Amino acid sequence: MDPYAGAWQPAVTPQSAMRAAHTDRDRTVDVLKAAYAEGRLSAEEYSHRFDAANSAQTYGQLAQLVADLPAGPMVAPMGSAVPVVPSTFMPPPMYKPVSNNGMATASLVLGLATFPTFGLLAIPAVITGHVARNQIRQSGERGDGMAVAGLWMGYLSMVGWALLILLGMAMSVSS
Repeated sequence: MDPYAGAWQPAVTPQSAMRAAHTDRDRTVDVLKAAYAEGRLSAEEYSHRFDAANSAQTYGQLAQLVADLPAGPMVAPMGSAVPVVPSTFMPPPMYKPVSNNGMATASLVLGLATFPTFGLLAIPAVITGHVARNQIRQSGERGDGMAVAGLWMGYLSMVGWALLILLGMAMSVSS
């Protein structure tokens, strides 16, 4: 006869019969470990519940093992689609990685292309660089370094061309 049978009985719901996965059993064992470490379970009771958790087939069986404990996988109220699991036992949230701004990439590419095209793409590199920095400030996207690099290369190319034109004008006036 099981000395712990009937000691903790949660409400029976349609979700009680859903099959439990390995991760559900692992979460239940984590709750049991915490309860044992906090002194809520004796060593004998922890051992019994640990064995029962590893052989449990349904959410209802797992819920019975932690129903008298302060946290753990519990069967959801009627009408709910999934079992309620405290957030501490849920996997960490997946964060969407922040993407690079497309205009910043364009500014960098145009800035790099100013050198083989003899500065023809300097003005588009500067324009896209400023647009990208404005968009990055508003949206929080990444790519500010690329936009700044595109701006620098575009401005350097324009300054180089301005100096070449001034030098050419000075040479033609002196001759």
